Amino acid sequence: MRIAYRVETVRAAEAELMARLPEDALMRRAAAGLAAVCADLLGRVYGARVVLLVGAGANGGDALYAGAALARRGAGVGAVLLAPDRAHPAGLAALLRAGGRIAEDPFAVLAPADLVLDGITGIGGRGGLRPDAIPVARAARGSDAVVVAVDLPSGVDADTGEVRGEALRADATVTFGTHKAALLIDPAREYAGTVRLVDIGLEPVLPSVPELESPQHHDVARLLPEPAGESDKYRRGVVGVVAGSERYPGAAVLAVAGALRGGAGAVRYVGHAADAVVARFPETLVHAGPPAKAGRVQAWVVGPGLGEDDDAVREVLASDVPVLVDADGLRPLDPAAVRARSAPTLLTPHAGEAAALLGVAREEVEAARLASVRELAARYGATALLKGSTTLIAGPDARTPVRVNPMGTPWLATAGSGDVLSGLAGSLLAAGLPPLDAATAAAYLHGLAARHASARGVPITSYEVADSLAAAWRDVRSAR
Repeated sequence: MRIAYRVETVRAAEAELMARLPEDALMRRAAAGLAAVCADLLGRVYGARVVLLVGAGANGGDALYAGAALARRGAGVGAVLLAPDRAHPAGLAALLRAGGRIAEDPFAVLAPADLVLDGITGIGGRGGLRPDAIPVARAARGSDAVVVAVDLPSGVDADTGEVRGEALRADATVTFGTHKAALLIDPAREYAGTVRLVDIGLEPVLPSVPELESPQHHDVARLLPEPAGESDKYRRGVVGVVAGSERYPGAAVLAVAGALRGGAGAVRYVGHAADAVVARFPETLVHAGPPAKAGRVQAWVVGPGLGEDDDAVREVLASDVPVLVDADGLRPLDPAAVRARSAPTLLTPHAGEAAALLGVAREEVEAARLASVRELAARYGATALLKGSTTLIAGPDARTPVRVNPMGTPWLATAGSGDVLSGLAGSLLAAGLPPLDAATAAAYLHGLAARHASARGVPITSYEVADSLAAAWRDVRSAR
C-alpha cells in the first residue's frame, strides 16, 4: 500500500527524528534526494538554468539546499525570494557559497529557465497562493521549464486535497518521507504531476495506522477470492441483483455483467429486465420478485436503473446479508434504517448522489472529497465508496484508513460504468470479502479493466469495461 499521513503526524515524526540528528541533517537528506530527481529530469545538469521559488521556512530551505547541490554540478541557479527576510538562512548561505545567486527580476530569470523548483509553501499552505506569489507562479507555469514541486504543489491543502485558491501546477512532485493526502486525492492530485517519494528515514517514527491507503497490484491480489477443491457455486457465494426497469433494462445487464466476473459462484437476478439479462447471460438465475422470495443469496446489489421501486430497496435492506446500494436505490435511503441493519451496507454514490445524501451542493462534494466520504460513512454507519476522478472508500469506523483507488482513466466517464462496478463489488461481497475490501478490490479491477479497454486511446463502452475484467483480474492475480 502507498500510505499517507496528516501534516501534524508528519511534523511530529520529523521533530522526533530531528532531535536525534545534527542541525539541518534531515533537510539536507531531503534536498539531496530532491536534487537527484531534478538532475534526472534535466538529463544534463552542467549549463542548465534552474530557478528556485523560495518561500519562508523549511520548504524554501529544501529548495535552497537542492539548488546548491545543482549549482555545484555546474547549473546556473537563481533564487526568487518571495519572503526575503524569512528565507532559510543556512540554505541561502549554502546556495551562495555554491555559486548560486539571488534573482533581482523573477520574470527575467523564469523566461529562459529549464527547471523551476516550487518551494513557496509546501505542506503548511492553506487557501491557495498569496497574492504576491501568484504572478511569479503564473510566469513559472507559462515558461517552457519543467516545474518540480518540493514536497507538495504550493497552494493545495495537504490534508484534504482541496484547492481553495490559485495553486502552482507541477510536472513532478518530490515528496519526503511519506505521501500526503493531497498527492493522492483530486483536485490537488491533478496539480502534482508525477510523484517521486524520497526516503529520509521517517518510516520508523511514523504511526502504524496511516490516514490514507492506496493499494497496488499485490495488495489487491491478496483480497481476491480463490475457489478450493470442494467449492461449488453455492459455497462460492450467490449475489442477488435487483436492478433495471422497463425504461432502463441495460442497467440490469451491465450490473449482472460485473457480478458474473466478481468471484461469486452464481448471480440471481430479480427485476423487470429478465429477458434482456438471460438473452445476454443465460447462466443467470432469474426471478420475477419480490427479492424476499427469490431464493437465498449471500449479498444483494440494489439500485442500478431501478427507477422508483422503493419497496424493493426497503425489502433488500431488511435482509440479513450485506447489501450494496447504488444509483436509484440511494434516493429513498434513511440513515437510521441503514444504521439499524444487522449486516453491513456498502453505498456507492457519485458526487451528485453523495450531495443529495448529505444535503449539500455537488460542488461542495467535489471540492472536499475526503471530508465528504468520511461524513457519508459516519452518517449512515456504512462503508461508502465515492466515485469520481479519485474514488475514495471509507468505513464506518473513523479510525480505519480511507482507501484511495489509484486505477482508472477518464474514459470511464461513460453511461453504465457504475452499474458494472456495483455488480462486481456485490459479487465480491457475496464471495465473503468485508465491505471495505470488496469495494477496494472492485474499484481497482474496474479501473484497471477500463485501462485495458481504452489502451488504444479510443472511446469505450461500459460493456467493454465488463469484458476486460477478466484481463484485469489476471494481471492482478499474477502479482501473487
